[in-house]
Amino acid sequence: MSAPTPADKFSFGLWTVGWQGRDPFGEATRPELDVVEAVHRLAELGAYGLSFHDDDLFGFAATEREKQIGRLQGALQETGLVIPMVTTNLFSHPVFKDGGFTSNDRGVRRFALKKVLRNIELAAELGAQTYVLWGGREGSEYDTAKDVRAALDRYREAMNLLTQFVTDRGYDLRFALEPKPNEPRGDILLPTVGHALAFITTLDRPDLVGLNPEVGHEQMAGLNFVHGIAQALWHDKLFHIDLNGQRSIKYDQDLVFGHGDLMNAFALVDLLETAGYDGPRHFDYKPSRTEDITGVWDSARANMATYLLLRDRAKAFRADPEVQEALAIAGVADLGKPTLGAGESYEDLINDDSFDPDKAGERGYGFVRLNQLALEHLAGAR
Repeated sequence: MSAPTPADKFSFGLWTVGWQGRDPFGEATRPELDVVEAVHRLAELGAYGLSFHDDDLFGFAATEREKQIGRLQGALQETGLVIPMVTTNLFSHPVFKDGGFTSNDRGVRRFALKKVLRNIELAAELGAQTYVLWGGREGSEYDTAKDVRAALDRYREAMNLLTQFVTDRGYDLRFALEPKPNEPRGDILLPTVGHALAFITTLDRPDLVGLNPEVGHEQMAGLNFVHGIAQALWHDKLFHIDLNGQRSIKYDQDLVFGHGDLMNAFALVDLLETAGYDGPRHFDYKPSRTEDITGVWDSARANMATYLLLRDRAKAFRADPEVQEALAIAGVADLGKPTLGAGESYEDLINDDSFDPDKAGERGYGFVRLNQLALEHLAGAR
């Protein structure tokens, strides 16, 4: 397995390696991590990019905004690390307790938009290509407390304003919505890839808005993340991706990538590497609060190592003649052929009596054997 390099496009959120280990039941177990140290350590590990919320870099009050931006820029110049994505924190401060773009308070909505607009200017200055929007507080706990149709109107109003802003300013920047079903709100608006895709079609500039799906967020809802990513790719809406690990339907665990559903992670890497996705492989995880600072960098290294391991295993799987035979028996490639022949009409189909359903019903597809071959490659047995 090769060591990670910037060519692999591995990136990390400042909030990931910088997470101090606080949770609803416990205080911090690690000291604060300075952004300059984060940039240098990630560069040493072979990462290519760093992402951040505004509050991660200079705090909500922004008293040291220009100083911290300058320090970040200096570290980037020293290391060659880039900023491929920026996002805005619209969830931590009490003002956002009922959301940002969809708060019932009009003043809060205006403040949220102003906060995002200012950070978009910074994102453009730093050369970011994607602006992620996670609406963690855009939702409710009580069905009577939120007019969901009006909330979606306000969500659309906000996105239309943001896309108009980047268009007018000439910024080379696209937006990526990040779905999540719940946590911290009881129910979050745009909870899944499918919900977000439908919402995007209603916008004034749908070409500027895509998705940033996260492994754990889809799996929290019991959904197949690989299927969600495949559909996002099918719509040409996979603008960015968040990789981590999740073990079944529970709270958002943010484990190291692959430290959850490993078979699904294997299939995901196989899909990304064969579908032409060229964006960052962004790790949105949390180093376990049991770890000290050494464990933080061990966990960052583990994310990249796991991805590279799965990439190597997926390549070996595809190159295996026995796998190719099993794929042919399963008819996987046949699904890519149009069901109707060239020039064939529904009348031709109605009049075609050549198919024998009873004989076709006897066919075995060999899916179990194919999946076993995938497992054996994943386990290093082949």
